[in-house]
Amino acid sequence: MTAPAEDYVEQGGSWRPAWIAGGFAVLCVVLELALPGPDLPLLAWAALAVVVAIATSGSLAGRRLWTVRVTGTGEESELSVGRERVALTEVDADHLRALESGVDAGAPVLGGGWSVPKGCTGLPLRLADGRTVLVPTRDPDALRAALLTAKGTLGP
Repeated sequence: MTAPAEDYVEQGGSWRPAWIAGGFAVLCVVLELALPGPDLPLLAWAALAVVVAIATSGSLAGRRLWTVRVTGTGEESELSVGRERVALTEVDADHLRALESGVDAGAPVLGGGWSVPKGCTGLPLRLADGRTVLVPTRDPDALRAALLTAKGTLGP
């Protein structure tokens, strides 16, 4: 059994902070070995390890919590943000087509949290039950197009 092809994926975070912190740690190790003089105190190494761990866990958390995916075909297509999933059969396509821009103030954010992450825009989606949710995205036009394309495979 093969996995369904993913139509749209927007990563929720970057590994850049982890790579920068790791690169700085490697630079410190190289300088420690190359330069003469007293060794760096153990407390400084412990602080450096904590910084690398925080940067790595922050990058991992961002990727797990805020990654946006539109997957599947036909009746099985869905939108997921982190662990939350919404079947595209529940999305109001007419509202999505008419949507120009803007954020529905007070609507819950898909994926959790009080607001959309920094650098993201909230794409409002009206669901079949009448409530509105915000999808955090860096490219609302591409996500909207992917949702409409996937929704188009469902029929009228």
